[in-house]
Amino acid sequence: MIVVVGSINADLTVNVPRHPQPGETLLGNGGGITAGGKGANQAVAAARLGSPVAFVGAVGRDANAAPATALLADAGVDLTAVEPLDDVTGLAVITVAADGENTVLVISGANARVGREIVDKHADLIGRAEILLLQGEIPAAGCERAVEIAQAAGVRVVVNLAPVIPVDPAVLFAADPLVLNEHEAVLVARQLGLNDQVTATDLVRAGVHSVVITYGADGATIADEHGSTHIPAASVDPVDTVGAGDAFTGALCHKLREGELLIDAARYASRVGAFAVTRPGAQPSYPWPTDALPELP
Repeated sequence: MIVVVGSINADLTVNVPRHPQPGETLLGNGGGITAGGKGANQAVAAARLGSPVAFVGAVGRDANAAPATALLADAGVDLTAVEPLDDVTGLAVITVAADGENTVLVISGANARVGREIVDKHADLIGRAEILLLQGEIPAAGCERAVEIAQAAGVRVVVNLAPVIPVDPAVLFAADPLVLNEHEAVLVARQLGLNDQVTATDLVRAGVHSVVITYGADGATIADEHGSTHIPAASVDPVDTVGAGDAFTGALCHKLREGELLIDAARYASRVGAFAVTRPGAQPSYPWPTDALPELP
């Protein structure tokens, strides 16, 4: 199975004609609560496509916990290792402009407590995984401990360091692949002492096993010890880009678990990401196996 150690959020989404300028007030609409969090998004994406997925994380004992986990449960994700804590459930305030571009402000809440203690509590589950999937919305200590457990058990590690947080370089070097968007790649490069004009190949040369850098509508680049390849994006009319990167990463892990090569998994993930942007929301926009995916050029 895929074990995700990560974040669970309630997403508060507001639609606006454009993003406000500093100090400006705009009228918007929406305001509904939906399920989100990078970890939860990626878990739902992989589970909807057919992978068995288990989740290690935390929610608060508040009104947002139920809607935040509803689509995880609906997709069949094992939530046994999701801890209810005396805290608030993570909250993401999302502003979506008419062109589909978004901004996201995250309040960590219970996610900030997914550190070594919670990870150690579920070490057996992590050690039985085929793939461990991590993001950057939990403390670095939790990520680092999860990697230690996975490596000791011979579990493949996939890291989507989003947002980019300072981590022990061992986390980056354990990733196979390390998945980043173009902005995150620059921040990771700085952690490794590399130039801002970083490429996927540069990160491999720095010691990362394999790397995927996504560029939105410009596709993605993958690199490993054998070289690099550009993967185009499908041409679609975007409605909402929230969670598209998470759809990509979840789909990538789904195909890697099935034994696909990284290049083939990334091509499939690009199609899933393109599908997601044609529908509103994050988790609700993710495809099921019966959905027709956009074709790559």
